[in-house]
This record gives sequence, C-alpha cells and structure tokens, in this order.
Amino acid sequence: MRIIDTPQEQAFRAEARAWLAANAQPITGTDADWSQARGHTPESEAAHLERAREWQRTLYNGGWAGITWPTEYGGRGLTPTHEMIFNQEQSAFDVTSGFFSTGIHLVGPPLLLHGSEDQRRHYLPRLLSGEDLWCQLFSEPDAGSDLANLRTRAERDGNEFIVNGQKLWTTGAQYADLGILLVRTNWDVPKHSGITWLISDVRDPGVEVRPLVTNTGGTHFNEVFFSNVRVGCDHVIGEVDRGWAVARTVLANESVMIGSSSYGTRDVDLLARLARRAGRANDPIVRQQLARVLVNEQILAGFRTRMESAVRAGRRPDIDGSVMKVFWAESRAFKDEIGLELLGDEALLDGSDAPENGHWQGAYLDFPMGTIGGGTSEVHRNGIGERVLGLPKEPREDRTQPFRDLKTTG
Repeated sequence: MRIIDTPQEQAFRAEARAWLAANAQPITGTDADWSQARGHTPESEAAHLERAREWQRTLYNGGWAGITWPTEYGGRGLTPTHEMIFNQEQSAFDVTSGFFSTGIHLVGPPLLLHGSEDQRRHYLPRLLSGEDLWCQLFSEPDAGSDLANLRTRAERDGNEFIVNGQKLWTTGAQYADLGILLVRTNWDVPKHSGITWLISDVRDPGVEVRPLVTNTGGTHFNEVFFSNVRVGCDHVIGEVDRGWAVARTVLANESVMIGSSSYGTRDVDLLARLARRAGRANDPIVRQQLARVLVNEQILAGFRTRMESAVRAGRRPDIDGSVMKVFWAESRAFKDEIGLELLGDEALLDGSDAPENGHWQGAYLDFPMGTIGGGTSEVHRNGIGERVLGLPKEPREDRTQPFRDLKTTG
C-alpha cells in the first residue's frame, strides 16, 4: 500500500527536505557516516553523544524538534503525520539524536499526560533542546520482566522522599542529568498500587552510577545505587502510589519505538555481498535465508505503513506495539546468525581484522538486547495473548496480596 501526500503534506515535505539539505549531509550507508555509532570505548561513546546533542540542538533551533508537541513547551503544534513525514525525510541524512531521541519518546509523553503545568514548562523545552539528557531508572535485580516487583524504597519525610535502592540495566546513566525513577512508596497494597513515579537528579551525590561492560566492550548499560537521596514531592509525576499508570505510558511508547525502528535494506545488501564473497550466492539454502531476511524487512515496513495509515486517518493503530517489538527482535536475531554463518572461519575475527569491520560479530553479541531490553519476548507474548488474542490472564496471587507479604520480597 502506497500512501499519497495531500498538497499540504507535499508542501511540508518539501520544506523539511530543503531545511535538512541546508543543515546536514546525505547518508552514504558506509563507515563514513557518523550517525551509526561504531566505537565501544567510553571516549567514542561520549563523542557520539555530543554529536547527537549538537544535532538535537540544531533541530530545536530550527523549529523541527517536538513537531507534535504544543508550542508553549517548545514544540511546533503539528500532527503525527507531519512528524512521520519529517522522520522519513531525515532518514536520508547522516544525522541522529541518539539517546536524546529515546528520552524525548519515553519522557515527553508521560510528562505531557500526567505532569503538572510547572513541570511541563520547565522540563519539556530543556528535553527538546538537548540541554537535559534523561535515563530510565526502572529495572532492578529482582524486577526486570516483572517490573512491578521493584523494591527501591521512597519514604516520606516532610516535603521530600528519601530514596534507597538499586536500579539495573540503565542505559546512558553515566551521561544523564535526570532520570525517570520508579519507587515503592506503599508496601501494604498490591504491588501495582504502591508505586510512585519520580524525577531524579542523577548527579545528586547520593546517586552512584557504575557502568557495566558488555561482551562487545560497550558501557552503555549501568547499575545505579541510591543512598538516602532526597527528592522533593514536587518531583512526583501524577499521584503518589499511582505511578504504575504513568509507567504504562512509558512502556507502551518504548515497545512501539523499538518495534518500529529500522535499518532499511543495508543489512540485506551486506549479507548478499558476504554470500557472493563466500562463493555461496547460488546456494539454494543461502538464497532462501536471504529471501527470509528481505521478507522480514518488508513485513516490518508493512507494519510501519499500517501504523502511519492509521495515524493519518486519526484512528488508533491496529498493530499492537508488542507484536512489532517481538517481530523486530527475532528478525534481527535471525539476520545476525546468517551473517556469522556466511563469514565462516572469519567470524572468529574482530574489529578491523574482520570483514565489514566486525559488524556481524558485534551485532550477534548484541542481539539479546533486542529480545530482552524493553521487555523480554516472553513477557510481550503474554501481552499479545491477553490484549490481541483476548486470552484469559494467568492466575496470580500477587494481584491482590499486599506487597510486603509476597515471598519475592524476602
């Protein structure tokens, strides 16, 4: 299905294309592009982050950040269709907002829906301009797939909360200024009912960030410790003990954001090149595998088109975010496995010694991030069963028992 722009949308597309051409370079699809982060050292990650910050500031100054956000908060006040058109045009240029874009997608919607007017006016323009970098302080050692099992404690002390606990797998925390923090404020109600959503200053002296080195050498994940950190009650988003509703806004946007991400057909082209290099381009099994990779990319493109069509028509998208997320993650895993298989013995090499500068080795080692990060595929399948297929929920005692009585809390 091909979506045709209206005359007004055509004019907006031309405006966006002209602005991008004046402010950015076209993407080449090669290692020369800075928008594809390729280094895993702290220095290279920090340098890429600063390039992303510069681009986010350029977007903001040019009036292209937060296209759908109200103008009073730094946005442009346009429709989701305008935002999709701009993103389509931007994909042809060697630019990225990197982790700043993640913060905008995960922090902006809950602040717009649940934040106070003072909070929106203070935080949203700084978020859009790249002045503040946010991280997501959700997961814990015993609260990952079952996020509502979190045990980071926040106790009321006058007009402040005192926070103690640990968060895990926090992306970008070592660079962040602020974090969206889920804490337990009530232990005498069922676990989903005693959670509060706070804004935390990650630079507070009571916050300790310890980077975790992954098997690719990257340090984008962190564990974060809170020791008697004081957070003002004016930093609560929504209501005390009702933060799960706010968290659901974040999680829903995260699933769609991950599931709708795309690398286009570049990896398909790389795999075809590997097959020719290995002398296996005419191997019927390899050709079938490459066809499956291409078909998966087309299915994902179809998902995005259906979502775009619904948004343009003002309808609720009929593609569940979990469906897109699971399909994207498993398609990526399959693609990475094929890459290593085609490399053969060269799959044991790394970095500049390996073909494509170790692209497939790094991708294979990193693919669990897709099947685990943003919710495991198993958890998302449960959601698909309940939301999409209408299957009954599994019986669970923890829906009614006070949290402090659950065995998982020790």
